[in-house]
Amino acid sequence: MDSKIHCEVAVTHLKNKQFITAHNLFLNQAESLKKLDSIKSALFYMLAAECKSRQGKESKNEIKEASILFLNYSKLKNSKNVKGALLCASKCFLSLGEFDKAKDAYQKSKTIIQSTIQVTRPIVIIDDSKAIAMKLQNYVEKLGYSEIHVFDNGKDAVKGCKKLFSENKEPVILLDMGLPDLEGNVVATQLLKEKVNLQIVVITADEKITKRVNKTISTGASAFIQKPFTLDELKKAIDVAESEYSLLQ
Repeated sequence: MDSKIHCEVAVTHLKNKQFITAHNLFLNQAESLKKLDSIKSALFYMLAAECKSRQGKESKNEIKEASILFLNYSKLKNSKNVKGALLCASKCFLSLGEFDKAKDAYQKSKTIIQSTIQVTRPIVIIDDSKAIAMKLQNYVEKLGYSEIHVFDNGKDAVKGCKKLFSENKEPVILLDMGLPDLEGNVVATQLLKEKVNLQIVVITADEKITKRVNKTISTGASAFIQKPFTLDELKKAIDVAESEYSLLQ
C-alpha cells in the first residue's frame, strides 16, 4: 500500500472515530518514512497525535517526534521551506509547553525571506461585528485575495466551510473568538474535524494568556491576532498560515 492510499485509509478511520486504528496506521507510516522524508514523517506523527487527543489521551511523544523532524529538516542544506518547518516546530514546542524553544524556532523563521506565495486560496471571515468583518475584508483584498466569504455566526460558518471543502478548496480561516452562538474553540474543533490540515487565524480582544484563547489555540490554530490589529499584523498571521500550508503540499 503506497503512502497516499495508506493515509486515505487512516483518515477514513479518523473520520469514523476509529481513533486507535487510525493512530496505529499514522504511526506506522511516520516511522517508515522517518529516514526517507522527514516532513511527511513529522506530519504523520502530528496526525497520530491528533488521534490520541480525540481519545482524551496524552500525545506528547508523537508531538516531540514531529518537532525534532521539523527542526532537522530546517537544518538540511537543500530544504525547500525552512520557514515553514521552523513555524511547525514552533507550534509543536508550544503544544508541549516548551516556550523558550517555541520562541527560538519562531524567531529563526522570521529571519528567513521567502518568495511571495501565489494568492489563489479563499479567505473565510467569521466575525459577528460588521465593522470588523468589513475591515478584515478590505485588508485581505489589499493583500491580493479575491475569493472572500463572510459569516457572522459559527453555525453558518461551519456549514459554509464544509461546502468549500466539498469543492476541494483550501481556505484560510479568520476566526473571531466571541461569536453569538458558538465559542471560537468549538468552531475551530468542528472545522478541524472536517479538515485536519486547515489553517485558522484566531482574532480576539482577549489577551493571549487567557484560558479561552489558549483553549482555541490548542485546537490547532496557525496564528493569533489581538484586536485592535493592523494590516501588517494580519499579513504576518496570514503569511504564517500560508507557510504552514505550503509545507503540507
